[in-house]
Amino acid sequence: MNPINEFVREATRRQFFAGAGLKVGGVALASLLAQRGSSIRASDEPASSNAARMHPPLAGLPHFPAKAKRLIYLHMNGAPSQLDLFDYKPGLAKYFDQELPDSVRNGQRITTMTSGQSRFPVAPSKFAYTRCGESGIWMSEMVPHMQTIADEITMIKSVHTEAINHDPACTFVMTGSEVPGKPSLGAWISYGLGSESNDLPAFVVFTPTFPKDSQAQALFTRMWSSGFLPSKYDGVALRGSGDPVLYVKNPPGVDTRDRRIMLDALNQLNHTNYARYHDPETLTRIAQYEMAFRMQASVPELTDLSSESQATLEMYGPGVNEPGTFASSAILARRLVERGVRVVQVLHRGWDQHNRLPKLLKDQCLDVDQATAALIKDLKQRGMLDDTLVVFGGEFGRTVYCQGKLTREDYGRDHHPRNFCMWMAGGGIAKGRTFGETDDFSYNITENPVHLNDLNATILHCLGIDDRRFTYPFQGLEQRLTGVLETRVITEILA
Repeated sequence: MNPINEFVREATRRQFFAGAGLKVGGVALASLLAQRGSSIRASDEPASSNAARMHPPLAGLPHFPAKAKRLIYLHMNGAPSQLDLFDYKPGLAKYFDQELPDSVRNGQRITTMTSGQSRFPVAPSKFAYTRCGESGIWMSEMVPHMQTIADEITMIKSVHTEAINHDPACTFVMTGSEVPGKPSLGAWISYGLGSESNDLPAFVVFTPTFPKDSQAQALFTRMWSSGFLPSKYDGVALRGSGDPVLYVKNPPGVDTRDRRIMLDALNQLNHTNYARYHDPETLTRIAQYEMAFRMQASVPELTDLSSESQATLEMYGPGVNEPGTFASSAILARRLVERGVRVVQVLHRGWDQHNRLPKLLKDQCLDVDQATAALIKDLKQRGMLDDTLVVFGGEFGRTVYCQGKLTREDYGRDHHPRNFCMWMAGGGIAKGRTFGETDDFSYNITENPVHLNDLNATILHCLGIDDRRFTYPFQGLEQRLTGVLETRVITEILA
């Protein structure tokens, strides 16, 4: 990339005449402008065959044939306990209420919520585990419905992160960086691949309800933000109550025909403005106004579940017909990708069990377990699972030692970034496989570590994107979702 040509490409008319004017340098700049058509990066110009699409992909993408065409990301905000769901450690029973050995903790940092404790007593999980399906993946009794999809997933037990508190950890898992301001995973994907839908956004977000007694962390829009990418790649949040999208519906007295006339006139003004200043956000404004108009018809059709069979609705569970629930969000996620949307992100809160874990975890699992399994089964029976990638997990794990008072029936767990479990299913992912291993205390990784940036590189790979070649210039760097350090695609879990 030639930085001079890049500067010329981004310069507005006003900047040109103010900075170039009658200066001798302006003559050279004008010469460069004459070559502008050949100097623009190919990735910034959509292929001509995609000209009519609302969300065209970048030219040259995907980099190679993709196994997955779309992504559904189920984020359990607050960090589910891997010890009580997926990382079976039967040997812990004999260590009940004993001090966590120093050789296991090995001086690793802990949060201020437990650093002042006089003891770090081991708290074995009170839940029974079962080998599930032909694959024999271990799962807790807390997720009986997920047990039925064990042969469709790959369980990764060795995910790890640097972040130890929720806000930076959630920012990291969704943007590849603890520092706010970077584009989210969904924004990167919609920027690179666009979507097949002309009537719905390329990237849609749900933030469903959660049990009232849960300990919920705040959600920030940076988790679905476009960051330094053009703002048209922001995720569009569909609400669970009232209008699904604010300010899309026509106000009283304005019908669809009048809105179309108003929009056409406004678009002409915006095109004139863009021709004058070449501000890319003007193009975003044009596209978003048009998308809002189209969503006036597409969103009501999307959210109307009357066309779904009773068997399908029952499969998702009792909350499926209640707007804003996780079950409703899950079936709408399937309906969205069915209509060509590229990325759907469901962020379910309330997984931060520092105390009363057995009771609160049970409530959380009751909220998501059935609908999560139903989503996988629904995609499969429609022939969509093979090219839809589904990811399930949180931002870090939980400690084996108890936070607060420990009894055999009650305990809490603190944050633990050293290892946690996530699972993936569908497009490009092997079925019925377990990858990675931890020590007897689920405290350290002993086999096949998977950094979050490796996980994101693998997600991009399944979608046909080489994360090392997928960049965007910002602040003097060719920015990547997966950062500047080396990453690796986890080839061992690929189909």
